[in-house]
Amino acid sequence: MPESNVNSPALQPDMLHSDVSLRSLNTFGLEAKAERYYRATSVDSLKRILKVEQPSLVLGGGSNLLLTKDVEGLVVHVDIRERRLLQEREGCVLLQAGAGEPWHEYVMHTIAEGYGGLENLSLIPGVVGAAPIQNIGAYGVELKDHFSGLKALNRETLEEEFFDENSCKFGYRASCFKGELKGKYIITHVRFTLTVDHHDHRLNYGDIRSILEKSGKSPSPKSISDAVVAIRSSKLPDPSEIGNSGSFFKNPELSESEFLALQKLRPDLRFYELPENRYKIPAAWLIDQAGWKGHRRGAIGVHDKQALVLVNHGGGKGEDLWALAKEIQQDVEDKFGVKLNPEVNVI
Repeated sequence: MPESNVNSPALQPDMLHSDVSLRSLNTFGLEAKAERYYRATSVDSLKRILKVEQPSLVLGGGSNLLLTKDVEGLVVHVDIRERRLLQEREGCVLLQAGAGEPWHEYVMHTIAEGYGGLENLSLIPGVVGAAPIQNIGAYGVELKDHFSGLKALNRETLEEEFFDENSCKFGYRASCFKGELKGKYIITHVRFTLTVDHHDHRLNYGDIRSILEKSGKSPSPKSISDAVVAIRSSKLPDPSEIGNSGSFFKNPELSESEFLALQKLRPDLRFYELPENRYKIPAAWLIDQAGWKGHRRGAIGVHDKQALVLVNHGGGKGEDLWALAKEIQQDVEDKFGVKLNPEVNVI
């Protein structure tokens, strides 16, 4: 069968297709094919395909994914769309979103409705269902700060189960779905508690406060979102123009002894203090200091404005990008004694 693209109208949702290109389903824009492909638009359709076959890969928006090869077996694309107001309380609301809702579009929807809480997470690529898996965060806010629970389909029993914040075991860019429950559940819906008034604005990260002061705008979910979008747009490439997945590596966390040793080596070290005498080191600073910022190797490379972003300029191969990432890891460890761990999932 000739290769098909997931955007082709011939590929009907909730139907099984063969030999499908996944290029438009990963933000790196890397070419890889699915042996079989199924786009689930409801929980019922998801259950139907799982009764027939277990997927070798579950896809959302493909924003946290590096494909280094074709995918054998079944790829299930979870594209459940839903925006619901579940409950109104004094000063806040309980919302539910389908896992397939594009994240930034959903954040814009909540702001348009007058709700606050997610504005600092504007312009993060991906879909709602992927957000809790790695507890996305930016500019002083993490998903868990406004999380009220999620529904996930047990791949073995085909029953939906509810997970609250404690059950998810959120950590820095982590949750139980990246740990002990990896591959055992498929997230279908996510719930958020957002404010209607008396918003708890987070302004002391990045240039948010200075942008608001220069513009003369008072803090609000909309003005903060606009500031975040401006900051991210100035530093990060648009995946529709240059293939990327945002931050490729996590910011490493060091113990006090590790931090002091590195600071002695590099007095100009950038860092953020964490609880329990731990320190977070910006991975972008380490990569930049190691000389990789702006490096290009054919179609793949490191972004010239943000060293934490690996890019595909067009026509690159996943295996080449992964090889570059491993070289950067090794070089940073050799020069600073710090190990960088990928934030993306490598297939």
